[in-house]
Amino acid sequence: MPHNIAILGASGYTGAELIRLIATHPSFKIKALTGERKAGQAMASVYPHLRHLELPDLIRIEDLDYASLDLVFCALPHATSQAVVPSIPADVKVVDLSADFRLRDPEAYAKWYGKPHSAIEMQGQAVYGLTEFYRDEIRAARFVAGTGCNAATGLYALLPLMRGDVIDLDDIILDLKAATTGAGRSAKEHLLLSELYESVKGYSMGGKHRHLGEFDQELSRAAGRDVQVQLSPHLLPAARGIVMSCYLKGEAGAVHAALEKAYADEVFIRVLPFGEVPQMKDIRASNFCHIGVVDDRVSNRATVIATLDNLTKGSSGQAVQNANLMLGENEVAGLMLSPVFP
Repeated sequence: MPHNIAILGASGYTGAELIRLIATHPSFKIKALTGERKAGQAMASVYPHLRHLELPDLIRIEDLDYASLDLVFCALPHATSQAVVPSIPADVKVVDLSADFRLRDPEAYAKWYGKPHSAIEMQGQAVYGLTEFYRDEIRAARFVAGTGCNAATGLYALLPLMRGDVIDLDDIILDLKAATTGAGRSAKEHLLLSELYESVKGYSMGGKHRHLGEFDQELSRAAGRDVQVQLSPHLLPAARGIVMSCYLKGEAGAVHAALEKAYADEVFIRVLPFGEVPQMKDIRASNFCHIGVVDDRVSNRATVIATLDNLTKGSSGQAVQNANLMLGENEVAGLMLSPVFP
């Protein structure tokens, strides 16, 4: 029997990416799509690249019938899921792609997002959706909160290094370069082609990037002590993809060995041969994350470079991977698409 799926916020980038992936899934059937501003429209008019698929028209969330649904993907704008998720019937599983439920501590949420959480009781129920590190909890969960795409990239590079004195936990510098779809589909002046083309632009500098809340939460939990990283984010004139360069104090060979050991059995996390540097083009539109380690001329320094597609492994692909676990399906179902190249 297929699993009946609804996508809330299907008119956004992550919603469209969910549709693209689910179209190849052997066991998921899209029963409903919502889009508040585009309700009543066909998906083909919103995203012409999906016109070959037989999809339901967009409706408003209040018109959604949950009775036949097994799982709902919430691809809604940040702060919107808090109002919607508590109203979803308890027998329907939920994967949320927004930032609303990623942080376990209500005070941390208020700090990073500038206002109190409005669904604290649900915040405590959410399982953090970094699949490779929370697989057992996700398999048993009713509600999973997807990670931030930038946070996921850095966490894949760093989490296996939090134990065993592989690196100095008080000397971690992250250089982030991210494509523009991470900011969503709404029109924004600083993302206009004429503003960003032929340029690389820093943003949320000085410890202001909201994904630092996730780094604090997950790295400290893994290390068993407080860990804070320095993060310098930049926007790239590209549609999709993230590259995170992590500058670390530690022996590069030991760093590479720790990452190889941690991901030896993982399908989607690929540690490259020592000295090889990954690039965004090699993971484009896929659910893969490539990680490379290079040495430095300065003794006892290493650079770890991780890259993934922010819309796929960083968001919608991760969401499908988690939904597979929650519904008892093969974890890789619908996700073994090769990267698009060139």
